[in-house]
Amino acid sequence: MDLIQSYSPTSDNPSDSDSDSETRIIKLPTKSSAPKIDDTALSLIQTSSGSNPNQKPLDPTQHIVSYNPTYDQLWAPIYGPAHPFAKDGLAQGLRNHKLGSVEDAAIASFHFDEQYNTFQSLGYAADPSATHFVGDLNSLEANRGVTVFNIPQSEHKRRRLQNKRDVDENEYEVNEDNEDKDNPATDTWLSKNRKSPWAGKKDNVGQEELTEEQKKYAEEHAKKKAEERGEKVEKTGEVFEEKSMFHGKEERDYQGRSWITPPKDKKADVEHCYIPKRLEHTWSGHTKGVSAIRFFPKFGHLILSAGMDTKVKIWDVYNSRKCMRTYMGHSKAVRDICFTNDGSKFLSAGYDKNIKYWDTETGKVISTFSTGKIPYVVKLNPDDDKQNVLLAGMSDKKIVQWDMNSGEITQEYDQHLGAVNTITFVDDNRRFVTSSDDKSLRVWEFGIPVVIKYISEPHMHSMPSIAVHPNSNWLAAQSLDNQILIYSTRERFQLNKKKRFAGHIAAGYACQVNFSPDGRFVMSGDGEGKMWYWNWKTCKVFRSMKCHEGVCIGCSGGKGDRHIGEEGAVGHGGWVCAVGRRWTGVWMLSVGTSAVDGLMPSQLFCR
Repeated sequence: MDLIQSYSPTSDNPSDSDSDSETRIIKLPTKSSAPKIDDTALSLIQTSSGSNPNQKPLDPTQHIVSYNPTYDQLWAPIYGPAHPFAKDGLAQGLRNHKLGSVEDAAIASFHFDEQYNTFQSLGYAADPSATHFVGDLNSLEANRGVTVFNIPQSEHKRRRLQNKRDVDENEYEVNEDNEDKDNPATDTWLSKNRKSPWAGKKDNVGQEELTEEQKKYAEEHAKKKAEERGEKVEKTGEVFEEKSMFHGKEERDYQGRSWITPPKDKKADVEHCYIPKRLEHTWSGHTKGVSAIRFFPKFGHLILSAGMDTKVKIWDVYNSRKCMRTYMGHSKAVRDICFTNDGSKFLSAGYDKNIKYWDTETGKVISTFSTGKIPYVVKLNPDDDKQNVLLAGMSDKKIVQWDMNSGEITQEYDQHLGAVNTITFVDDNRRFVTSSDDKSLRVWEFGIPVVIKYISEPHMHSMPSIAVHPNSNWLAAQSLDNQILIYSTRERFQLNKKKRFAGHIAAGYACQVNFSPDGRFVMSGDGEGKMWYWNWKTCKVFRSMKCHEGVCIGCSGGKGDRHIGEEGAVGHGGWVCAVGRRWTGVWMLSVGTSAVDGLMPSQLFCR
């Protein structure tokens, strides 16, 4: 092509040959298949270092370097193409920190602690990378460069003498006639009584007051230590003034009969019981909820109610239907109540850790029992010759037995792993069954603290309520998995798998279970405010009725819970109100959480 461009037909003319030599030559662009390399930083390093061979970049995979590299060499970019998975070009294998690569410094812990404590105390320390010191150079000269670990013994002695001399000088400066020298809140008193590490405290810097929970723990710990030392510790609950108030017209009638005497013009008849139907009467008087209600034994002409307002009240059912007497002796809510066989006396257990034995007629407290724990259930031995024997299930997993005549503890049944909820006598009162929060049933011989039958299965739930069938051959236990289980009261205490009552919602609530006096029906409340009735023979739901807006927490019935002259009655009570209902049919006591039919809280009604 060059020959063609240089060829001209007028090449003989010298002027034309000069013009041809000035013709511009165009070159084609070149292409390279090599990958693109970011060598900007490398070019800068090479430019600044010149032709020094020691300034070449380091190989990142090299473990040993035969010369001392410079800072620029260490931080120079990696020679070669950019790493495809690292934004800054640093190979992934060289990174042990999110900001790059971190190496551990080799320094002995003793030397580090020595220099650190020296710097904190004296203000200077040796630089580990050089031979000079950093920090306060004046202090360095004054202390002659010693560390806290190598101060000479003479220096320690000199400092102790100097500190003592300073304290003596401060004491001389104190005015002996100062009126504040006996006041612990002043600096004068503090300077004269420096005998403990806390001597420098001033007012409003002392120990804070203990909370109620801390005080309770401290008291229990002190009692425990005293028991370990063999000292006698008196276990009592909270002290509260005991009194009662009679609300009737007169305590004795014209014939001299007491107001608790049952009427003689009616006879009890429970040949056949029926399901409740209609509302008859309402009682009111408690200012808070009702936790338990008991009918007068055998006759049921009076109702005893235990309230969350710390009071126990007794109500007339047959005549005036008013509150007859109020018993005030607890400082906290009353948990459980229990009549004696003749009804002349009763027990009350409160959250104030006291169990009180009352005279029903006069309202006087005969005796008080306490172990320093909360009693959850109280029960008297049903035998007429053992009415002085009291059993109480406590919050500390024990069942305690008292002789009420002497006031002494005669036995302790300690096998449960949780708080005791129920005590039920069986087998002609020779044995009793207890249930607990540990999801087990235990059978005991009365007076012998050894379990003769232990019932516990992996599928079992806690049973907060137990009732005995009127024929005394079966136990009905309310299980928290929404069913009622039946156990035999014979020798083996076996579960009757053929009898199971379900349909109600009782999970999460200690809903009470019971039988009708003739044993034809099983009844229980539930968490939706309903009362459920099952046929004992067929185990089918006979009827369910809405009784409360809230939880229907309990029901009660049996041989002794009967109103004279009637075939049955029903009582309802609860945490928000007390409701007693008299139904035509079966005697049943139920405890609910709210009023029904627009009634005010703390009321007893009868249907």
